[in-house]
Amino acid sequence: MAQQNLSCHYNEPMGFFYNKSGGDDKWDKTQLILVQVVGSLFCCFILVSNAMVIAAVITNKRFHYPFYYLLSNLAASDFLAGIAYVYLMFNTGEVSRQLTVTGYFIRQGLLDISLSASLANLLVIALERYISVMNWKVHSNLTKRRVTLLIVLVWAISIFMGAVPSLGWNCICNLSDCSKLAPIFSRSYLIFWSISNLVVFLIMVAIYMRIYAYVRKKTAMLTSHTSGSITRKRTPIKLMKTVMVVLGAFVFCWTPGLVVLLLDGLNCQSCNVMKLKRWLLLLAVLNSVMNPCIYSYKDEEMWTTFKNLMRCIGNGTRRQRSTKANSRPLNSGQDTGTSQATSEDMKNDQEIIKT
Repeated sequence: MAQQNLSCHYNEPMGFFYNKSGGDDKWDKTQLILVQVVGSLFCCFILVSNAMVIAAVITNKRFHYPFYYLLSNLAASDFLAGIAYVYLMFNTGEVSRQLTVTGYFIRQGLLDISLSASLANLLVIALERYISVMNWKVHSNLTKRRVTLLIVLVWAISIFMGAVPSLGWNCICNLSDCSKLAPIFSRSYLIFWSISNLVVFLIMVAIYMRIYAYVRKKTAMLTSHTSGSITRKRTPIKLMKTVMVVLGAFVFCWTPGLVVLLLDGLNCQSCNVMKLKRWLLLLAVLNSVMNPCIYSYKDEEMWTTFKNLMRCIGNGTRRQRSTKANSRPLNSGQDTGTSQATSEDMKNDQEIIKT
């Protein structure tokens, strides 16, 4: 037992592990300051914009549906990502070599939890869209209790995934298994982490391809058999636009990083993974910046609520927010898809679906 304890290095600074793994995390001082300044501006935008998304869903009663509750939870994971990026920026470079093992686990754990939460949220949203569209409804019949349980489950799984390395799946007692990108993470863990996330990507893409094919088929059937509103028939496709763009941005920004993690886990000697590290981090930050912009661009009601919230903050009048954000009539032609069909259109749609 004594020999086993001596072979572990829990009390060593991170510089010890960087030297052993061959990972060079040195930054030029000017470059580091530039990254911290620019990164801080991006992180401020991430924190403020995602907080506004959450506030919009809470204050606007037209967003009180399972889809938007899950969307606000996705914004919460991006909010956590903003905090994680701030912590990372000021604990990188030479500072990272002075971190304790616990400090490094906290730094990486925050990033892993935010990524896991974003991925789990997107998967749950995909399943919610699948259930609603297959029943040809704008919103699913998930109760608030079930949505709350899903949100709790998302965060429980995310926290567990972020804590796995600190719970024992690391290389602190086996330095030969250390990775370069994360000097105290085992290469086997990086393989598991990257492959599992890439598989979830493929599952979500498959779900949305199935949804899109189904909606196109049903829309063509309704168009040829009914004279109802064309807007109503296209509503399910419109409601999917926002989340499909969000998913596309997420896959675009995170797939390169996961592939590089996989290569590092496979101990690819010819792959210069450290050279790509900073660019991949920039892509990850860009994803959290993009999401609130996508919400406001694709969803007119969300953008209107944003403006009312900013006007409310400027005027200090809560009454203005509640009256203008909640009493505004929702245009049936906008991309939110929260408009309701007339009773005649609903009857026509249901009859065609049954046949």
